Amino acid sequence: MFTGIIETLGIIKKIEKDQDNLHLTIQSNITSELKIDQSVAHNGICLTVIAIKDDTYTVTAIQETIDKTTIGNWQTEEEVNLERAMKLGDRLDGHIVQGHVDQTATCKNIENKNGSWVFTFEYDKNLNNITIEKGSITVNGTSLTVVNSKENEFSVAIIPYTYEHTNFKNFKTGTSVNLEFDVVGKYVKRIYELQQ
Repeated sequence: MFTGIIETLGIIKKIEKDQDNLHLTIQSNITSELKIDQSVAHNGICLTVIAIKDDTYTVTAIQETIDKTTIGNWQTEEEVNLERAMKLGDRLDGHIVQGHVDQTATCKNIENKNGSWVFTFEYDKNLNNITIEKGSITVNGTSLTVVNSKENEFSVAIIPYTYEHTNFKNFKTGTSVNLEFDVVGKYVKRIYELQQ
């Protein structure tokens, strides 16, 4: 379980294909605090640490993860948002995040608002995920508040701190991102569907 509050950025140092799997080696300033078998969210994707060496660690993505996220398009030297699993008893500064990506989206527009930014994302409505105005959404693992919710599109407002301390600063129009929709909203939607 995560909160969507990004701890730090990691840099992808190596990507190895192994049958249907991808092994990714990440350089990070939190590597020394990690343990084998620990869960870390990478751009919102929960992956398990399988090896640690110096200031790098390795995680593995299986085909299901590759198919449903942006991970198959990652490149070496690319920055990824990192968050370790939350500790029981910690403050929940973001919202409940599982680290299970629901689908990807494309950055449609970036608007500079004189000290902040509004990013607009478009996603495939056929997967039946929804946002609500002022609801929670996770974009590349970052807990954010939805503004301008539409059927297959939404925007988020980014403050300078978030812009500088996440990979939002690297986004351009056309950038693909991972989305995890609010888990409470998903349960409510599912209960409603079963009652129809």
